[in-house]
Amino acid sequence: MRLLSNELQDHIGETVHLEGWLHKKRLLGGLTFINLRDRKGIVQAVIDDKAEADKLKGMQIGTVMVIDGKVVSEPRAPGGAELHDAKLEIMVPVEFEPPIEIDKPLSHKPENLDTLFEHRAIGLRNLDEAKVFLIRSNLLRLIRQFLYEHDFVEIQTPKLVANAAEGGAEVFKLDYFGKPASLAQSPQLYKQVMVGVFERVFEIGPAFRAEPSATTRHVSEVTMLDIEMAFINSHEDVLNMVQDMLYYTVTKIWEQYSSELKQLRAPEPVLKPQFPRYSMKQIHEMYQAANKVDMSGEIDLTPDEERWICEYAKEHDGCEAVFATDLPKPKMKFYHMSKDDDAALSADLLFRGLELATVPQREHRYDKLIDQMKASGLKPDDESYRFYLQAFKHGLPPHGGCGFGIDRLVEKTIGLGNIKEAILFPRDINRLTP
Repeated sequence: MRLLSNELQDHIGETVHLEGWLHKKRLLGGLTFINLRDRKGIVQAVIDDKAEADKLKGMQIGTVMVIDGKVVSEPRAPGGAELHDAKLEIMVPVEFEPPIEIDKPLSHKPENLDTLFEHRAIGLRNLDEAKVFLIRSNLLRLIRQFLYEHDFVEIQTPKLVANAAEGGAEVFKLDYFGKPASLAQSPQLYKQVMVGVFERVFEIGPAFRAEPSATTRHVSEVTMLDIEMAFINSHEDVLNMVQDMLYYTVTKIWEQYSSELKQLRAPEPVLKPQFPRYSMKQIHEMYQAANKVDMSGEIDLTPDEERWICEYAKEHDGCEAVFATDLPKPKMKFYHMSKDDDAALSADLLFRGLELATVPQREHRYDKLIDQMKASGLKPDDESYRFYLQAFKHGLPPHGGCGFGIDRLVEKTIGLGNIKEAILFPRDINRLTP
């Protein structure tokens, strides 16, 4: 029966059977040492039989193989145990040298990222690269766990749509059997419709943005968590739900995967259950006082302001997640609710210097929604909005939600330098493969 690498310590003195990939080999004092990789990690095997060692001649990293051997305690070996008297069987020989050395740390310097992504299929076999996506997988698990515990229902919505939910030109257009269509920027219209069914819904899926940006913050295909919740008493209900979800997810991932995160040199989180809240106007004023730079004319926080307020909150509030509240009217979408003549009932959630989500209360009143659509230059009688407005005509309660960037959450949780490093196969203006 096959054993996995993390089970060796429980079988000291026994002969066991392992299967995996050749991860590393080296000669030392007439002995051959090899590392076998499986889904749980690495096992070291010592080969002192020349006939067995000869089976490895010409075999390169990635060779799929079987090892049978006796488990011996060895504190210096990965996992504290290794195999002796190893017998080998080559299942899938690999004779081609790998394009990159996966048994060594892979460079994530900006000038090396193209090489990293060009050989992604092999580079992901590096243990640290794989850990990034182990953390990502479990962040998603924890998010789902939190939302299920708070009575949310997971939904799936179309990614081929007749119109862009938020208007604007930053969409990927395509021909849909002779009709104009686009890839969905978000599930916004659909998730609002669905609060009329389940009250609380969420979706984790791709969104597509045709932004001609080549920055560390933007890609063309993102993974978004979309949340919508109904029967709210105020905007605070939505802010608190998103706040509690982030706090739960980040603290739990550190409880459950602290070893892996430390191996990735991830910074430990500085969070409190209640995130500090500063209005956007306050942040502009505080930033100007501290840096002698006037940003009050900006309708959004600049990247420098986002970084600065998170560092400020970390130092003064003991929390590096911040809500920037009272977003100005020019930033407001047609489906957001106004707070007053100057601001919307909307806030940006910032974490470690990066916006993770915009968290508004929605406009649920049909007549007001129609007026806001017209003011935004949209045509409420357009066929693509018919199903959306139908839900409002037949009763939607006060509700709100957010679009939350999963890629950015992974990036900031681990402490990566570029959003692309948090994505298995990133897509930007320069890359459509692999």
